[in-house]
Amino acid sequence: MPEVAGFNITPVKSTALQQPDAIDLRTEGAVGDRRFLFGRLDGSRASGVSKAPLMPIRTTWDRDADTLTLELEDGRVTGDARAHSDPIDIKLYDRTVPGRRIDPVFDAVVADIDETLTILRVDEPEYAGGVHRVSLISRDSVVTVGSEGGDPGLDPRRFRMLVEIDGLDAFAEDGWTGGRVRLGEAIVRVGSQVPRCVMTTLHPDSGHPDFPTLDVLTRTRKVGTDLLLGVYADVEEPGLVRLGDPVEPIS
Repeated sequence: MPEVAGFNITPVKSTALQQPDAIDLRTEGAVGDRRFLFGRLDGSRASGVSKAPLMPIRTTWDRDADTLTLELEDGRVTGDARAHSDPIDIKLYDRTVPGRRIDPVFDAVVADIDETLTILRVDEPEYAGGVHRVSLISRDSVVTVGSEGGDPGLDPRRFRMLVEIDGLDAFAEDGWTGGRVRLGEAIVRVGSQVPRCVMTTLHPDSGHPDFPTLDVLTRTRKVGTDLLLGVYADVEEPGLVRLGDPVEPIS
């Protein structure tokens, strides 16, 4: 039976991914995932390859103390993660979400990357991810894409999927569209396939381009104008999901 092989979450959108042993999956998404983002006061945000310098930053959100820590090559900064402003409408690719400024101690750090950016906290129940709160991919799908591009050991983290699955044939997750799948204690309703962008060509740690992902997907996974890999899902029944938990389609 297929099983959960890995998770990818981060408190701040576009920063280094974390791989916990379990996630608390709720209707609004995995607890602690993408609560913050880098945005601008005019409502725009970091997007495309402009996000590459953000990818090596490691972030930690202490939810009890409500503090955020950013770890960079030249040090770390911790500050108050509580919202300290009126909401700003931030444009994501599939909708607009309300974000508020947090501790200005982070502004100097962010200015070294892009002086127009600030860190914004997204008001719950929204968050700084897609409208669908779960994404799923078979690791065999990644192996197949990697092999097509000359790297069968391609790191699946570059696709930044919430749940990675072992024991599932390449692209078999596509067949789950419209159905329900049990992940540990949770049940999700699987939706459409995930369109991929230039960010998948970047190394997940360095942010440097190192694999022709879009060229490979153009040859093998193009539908209309979209290059598709993995699937979205929505949470129907919340629950704890752990590494090694079974992944089972249900009627």
